[in-house]
Amino acid sequence: MEQTSLSRLLDLSGKTAIVTGGARGIGFGIASRLAEAGANVAIVDLRKGVAEESVQTLVEKGWKSMGVTADVSKEVEVQRMVDEVVKIFGSIDILVNNAGIYPNILLMNMTTEDFEKVIAINLKGVFLCTKKASEQMIKQGKGGKIINITSIDALHPSSAGLAHYDASKHGVWGFTKNVALELAQHNIWVNAIAPGGIATPGVQEVQKSMQVPAGVDMQKMLEAFLAKIPMKRMGEPDDIGKVALFLASEMSSYITGSQIVVDGGVLLS
Repeated sequence: MEQTSLSRLLDLSGKTAIVTGGARGIGFGIASRLAEAGANVAIVDLRKGVAEESVQTLVEKGWKSMGVTADVSKEVEVQRMVDEVVKIFGSIDILVNNAGIYPNILLMNMTTEDFEKVIAINLKGVFLCTKKASEQMIKQGKGGKIINITSIDALHPSSAGLAHYDASKHGVWGFTKNVALELAQHNIWVNAIAPGGIATPGVQEVQKSMQVPAGVDMQKMLEAFLAKIPMKRMGEPDDIGKVALFLASEMSSYITGSQIVVDGGVLLS
């Protein structure tokens, strides 16, 4: 088989990518790298204004982007998202399921509504977006790439107060493997990225509102987490963006059903 040239391996020209939760943080880090590689990027977010600002940032760099407002936990909105992207860009070739929430609530304080909301967005949302986008990919007959953003919490809990979040991320990892098995026949590759501690505005907001067991010093807990990272730093959104580009490109042509841990080595400790 003829080897793909180096210049084409990371070239996403002519492809269209959807990045859910793409307006800031990890999502925007991913959207930026895919757009830079030549993809048309649809930034999906609940906050219309924030999405429009992020789209403008990409467009000002000469890249192609559009914004879509949608709640990934609602089937009718996910279908509308797919329809809007296809109407503007003509296809869907890459889907990044990044949208997610992680409110810190201790089990004894957690309500059924708290639990169901996290599962609806983090797990059901991945199901809905994957189903609708893969239907379009199959219809197009050109294959595709689906990338699910899990967490190191899909492998090991990081702190108390995230039982609902950890359940959702374990679910996404299981879903990734099974769907990869099913969609391989259509040349649709499905993989996951498991970020560790990434410095984003969302993480900072959660840290301020975290519920911790009585007697636990929040600042010392954060210092202890940082001390456990062999690379001695928090990750940046672009650390995830670069791995997403790898999985979205021809660089990952023989990888499906896998999860890449991007955590600075924290799970080693």
